[in-house]
Amino acid sequence: MKNFLYLVAGIIFSWGLLLSGMSDPEKVKNFLSLGATDWSPALLFVLGPAALTYLAAFLFLRKRQKTLNGVNFQHPKPRPVDRALVLGSILFGVGWGLAGVCPGPALVHLAFPDLGFLVFIATMLVGFEIQRKLA
Repeated sequence: MKNFLYLVAGIIFSWGLLLSGMSDPEKVKNFLSLGATDWSPALLFVLGPAALTYLAAFLFLRKRQKTLNGVNFQHPKPRPVDRALVLGSILFGVGWGLAGVCPGPALVHLAFPDLGFLVFIATMLVGFEIQRKLA
């Protein structure tokens, strides 16, 4: 049953990414190009409610101390800002800006595969493996 709930949550999340335009690289690039004439603030209307939803869920779980499937809720331990975190964040941001897509929306495209996204996903997985070996 737990895996079924994860599947349903993933499907709902994927549909949300598709409907909002978060999986459209051109829409993302237009949002990220703040100074450009074709800048589009549309994704703010996706990111804002998403952040509020996350905040509500986090506060709910913090008070409840258990997830909805009964697992103890583990608060993430604060981690100092170090060189690896800063470099990783910069690399992620540059990749997102150049490609116009981040890992979550990229995985949505597995349902509608094309060569560009398959190459992106393959290189993303290679990057994950390189990071795992270096860490």
